[in-house]
Amino acid sequence: MKILVLNCGSSSLKFQVINMENEERIVKGNYERIGGKNSFLRINIRGEKLEIEKIARSYEEAIKIVLNILQDEKYNIISSLDEIGAVGHRIVHGGEKYNESVLITDEVIEEIEKCIPLAPLHNPEGLEGIYATKRTLGDKPMVAVFDTAFHQTLDKIAYIYQIPYRYYEKYKIRKYGFHGTSHKYVSRRVAQLDGRDIKDLKIINCHIGQGASICAIDGGKSKDTSMGLTPTAGIPMGTRCGDIDPAMVPYIMRLENLDIASIENILNKQSGAWGVSGVSEDYRDIEKEYAGGDERSMIALDTQAYKIAQTIASYMVTLGGLDIISFSGGVGERGIEERERICKYLEFLGVKLDLEKNNVKAEERLISTQDSKVKVYIVPTNEELMIARDTYDIVKELQK
Repeated sequence: MKILVLNCGSSSLKFQVINMENEERIVKGNYERIGGKNSFLRINIRGEKLEIEKIARSYEEAIKIVLNILQDEKYNIISSLDEIGAVGHRIVHGGEKYNESVLITDEVIEEIEKCIPLAPLHNPEGLEGIYATKRTLGDKPMVAVFDTAFHQTLDKIAYIYQIPYRYYEKYKIRKYGFHGTSHKYVSRRVAQLDGRDIKDLKIINCHIGQGASICAIDGGKSKDTSMGLTPTAGIPMGTRCGDIDPAMVPYIMRLENLDIASIENILNKQSGAWGVSGVSEDYRDIEKEYAGGDERSMIALDTQAYKIAQTIASYMVTLGGLDIISFSGGVGERGIEERERICKYLEFLGVKLDLEKNNVKAEERLISTQDSKVKVYIVPTNEELMIARDTYDIVKELQK
């Protein structure tokens, strides 16, 4: 069976087609600037990269264009849409309702709509993808894979905020956590690489990219995670502030006479490594300035490493020990210097990084020394494969 994986962003559509017989990725692509005059599609077909300029005024139009390209004889991807057995949709927020991926029904769509206030920048786009796929592919089975589902195993002491309890009862304000699909994939993959049953492992996965979160995983289940009600919380990120003194928000608003939209923009899009360094939202640019001795770049990246190491250490309390630290996400997988900075703080816990083994980018590898008390791995994440696996498993059950 071939699974089409769709991930709808604010103005983009990421997609993959994966053959589940051997988990081979046949094609991946990203349709950018949907709704604008300069929309274009970047596509990778079995290693061959192409860029196609074609205006897509809506998600439905973008999905139709993608489906036509998939069937186009000159690209030799699939012969017809009959080869697509099901569609897996990445949905950011499933609230408390869903602790696993589910077949999409009218009831599921209603629940995703109810979660829009909890993820106003993400759930509407995910719904657009579902509606467009439904209109384009008819009754083809579709599965919703929620970023929040993996973290529904958190105990109440981990997810309740110390604010009046009525806000949880009335509005479900609590820690939800995100990047769940990535954390789930990496924890299972690192257990395979280490040759041990995941049920016997205490893992802390560091998904570090433009968005970043740390997750404490005990026996394959999420026990705590750094993002909260929203993806703004936790460790500092590319442009997001992470955890700050909450009183700072009204204080700055009064000082600069800001409205809610303005302060949200500052905390989400003007803060983090970019806000401190003033260089760029691209970590590669900041690392370059760091190497040249730029003080603000050094503060930005050193602070992030410090906060990540603090979070890892605190999650050892959550887990009651630690077997493996894994690094994933764009920076986690490629940031040689960032991994070294983080692990340096953890040496007192017996974490020893092999600097030679660490000198690699985006490669599955054990990077700790033989005598390290905690093993350290790089595990490139593969959220799309995780979505395809969940979709395949659900649809297979339907066919029995």
